[in-house]
Parts: sequence; structure tokens; C-alpha cells
Amino acid sequence: MGAFRSLFLITFALVFGSSHADPDLLQDICVADLSSGVKMNGFPCKNPSTIGADDFFFAGFAQPSIPNNTVGSLVTAANVEKIPGLNTLGVSMSRIDYAPGGVNPPHTHPRATEIVFVLEGELEVGFLTTSNKLISKVIKKGEIFVFPKGLVHFQKNIGWTPAAVVTAFNSQFPGTQSIAATLFAASPTILNDVLSKAFQINISEVEKIKLKLKPKK
Repeated sequence: MGAFRSLFLITFALVFGSSHADPDLLQDICVADLSSGVKMNGFPCKNPSTIGADDFFFAGFAQPSIPNNTVGSLVTAANVEKIPGLNTLGVSMSRIDYAPGGVNPPHTHPRATEIVFVLEGELEVGFLTTSNKLISKVIKKGEIFVFPKGLVHFQKNIGWTPAAVVTAFNSQFPGTQSIAATLFAASPTILNDVLSKAFQINISEVEKIKLKLKPKK
């Protein structure tokens, strides 16, 4: 029994000692001090005497945005950077507006699962599992679809009119990695030879894609 108890305690320490679950709040609220120079996992709290209703308010979803870009979609984020009161609460949202035929290109959210609610229009949505299986569906106004945490996913407006969705995340700051931009617009850049072999295209094509995706100054 002594050896078993020792083994149990060692296993317990290894499992729970390496866990990094979000801690429970130790106060009612912790409004993010976005101007603080302190670096930490999240944001430090503002002085409670300086907080107010505007720290918990955002009007950015009230009107549709105009997706005047090459992909035909525009994301309006409502995360902790826009709503400081979200700090430590583990939730955020976004609104996505799509032109007819517009696409929210393949991307991932490394820190959150995403749930999408269609406000207007009809979209084809989907995600890829790590075994490379595509799970996709056409969704329309009033319907919901879920993208699991960390998996590559996309949306496309398949209608002839503008479309819009509201999304929710189980993170105050879910993060976004666009697959094309991550690979072809990295800084410093990924070697052309690496991308050429990975995508089975020649180096001149890699350079053309890099030029197209180069961030605008």
C-alpha cells in the first residue's frame, strides 16, 4: 500500500502540477488596463475607482460593415481589446459581414471554440479534422454551426445578396491565424524552397503569392 500511495501522489503531482486551466475569479471584475506596460497572461486590472459602464459596452455590431477587400468579408471583433470588461471572463464575440460570393478564408482560432449564428443570408461553412476530413454544411438565417477549437475552418457567402453572422468564443482573446497569410506573409519570411516543396509549386509562383499577400503599409 505504501508503494501504491507514493505512486498515486507522484502521478497526481505530475498531472495537476502541469495543468494550466483558467483560474476562478478572485474578485467580481477585473477590467483590463490596456495602457499598462505590464506583460502577463491576460491584462492587469484597472483601479476599481476608474471603471464604468463603457468598459462593458460596445456598439460595433449595430450596423453592417462594408467588406471592401479582395476576399469579400470583414470581421468586427468584440474581444477584450474592444471591451476591457471582458478581461478574465473567458468570452468574446465578433460580427462578420460578407459581400455576395465573399469568403472568410481558411483560418484557425488557437485559443477558442467558435459558434456561428446567421443573421442574414446563406453560407457554406466547414472545418477540417486532423485526419483531413471536411465537415461542411450550408446554413441560413437563424441557424447555428460550431467550429471546434484550433481546427482550420472557413465560411463562404453562396447567395446573391450580402450575408452576416455573429460568432461567440469561449476566450476573451481567441486569436486568429489565417492559413495563407501565416505561411506567405510571415515576418521574417519562410524560405521560398520550403513553401515550394510543401505546395508543389515552383518558386516563382511562391514569390507571386507572397507579393499579393504582403501587408499594406
